[in-house]
Amino acid sequence: MNELPNVLFSQTIDSLKVNVYDNRLALGTAAGVDVAARIKQLLSEKPSIRMIFAAAPSQNELLAYLLEDQAIDWNRITAFHMDEYNGLPVDAPQKFSRFLCERLFNQVKPGTVHLIDSSNESEEECRRYGELLRQAPIDIVCLGIGENGHIAFNDPPIADFNDPQVIKMVELDNACRQQQVNDGCFAAIKDVPTHALTLTIPALLSGSHLFCVVPGPTKQKAVERTLNGPISTECPSTILRKHPDCTLYVDRDSYGK
Repeated sequence: MNELPNVLFSQTIDSLKVNVYDNRLALGTAAGVDVAARIKQLLSEKPSIRMIFAAAPSQNELLAYLLEDQAIDWNRITAFHMDEYNGLPVDAPQKFSRFLCERLFNQVKPGTVHLIDSSNESEEECRRYGELLRQAPIDIVCLGIGENGHIAFNDPPIADFNDPQVIKMVELDNACRQQQVNDGCFAAIKDVPTHALTLTIPALLSGSHLFCVVPGPTKQKAVERTLNGPISTECPSTILRKHPDCTLYVDRDSYGK
């Protein structure tokens, strides 16, 4: 495996640990090293663990590192993902379940993979997936931050730090939909679905260990607000500063200083 990249700068804001790296490859590799180490440590203490994964281009380097680490016992891992578009065809290339299956799950073959089925009736799917998530605690969450500060698809207009639900149907903010175009996932905003199923903020924060990977210049404003703005649903990612064990990985471009 690659050596751990050098950290350019580290700080802690409230409870959030922040590590700044030279570029996105270094950032993703460092996050991969830390996630892999936590997986192995937890599996040395108990028979199995449960993980939630984000599906976005920002996660590519992290997922690539985990794919290469042959020492991870994936058979003892139950995997979830945190959101899925509503209304896309089953075989649509933009589906988040397909993204994670192609980049990780199909190769490492976790013991159990629970995918959000957006073709199911939304209320029934929220009930089904919520029950799966509630069966046992979540150990690790690998997530990112959107350009508008969302975590999963909890955009500012609907984000709720005290949401009673585990997963819900949401209408996507225009800034969020535009990000999907900026990321190259869709050709135009008219092609981006207007609704999605998403894990709620309390569901994400229920994870014992959070690893938040945020590279690139398009995320600079969101990172600045996350670190320096008031903790508010106007920038949902600010709540990460209250989690007891969350590390934010950024590069020069996203940190912006």
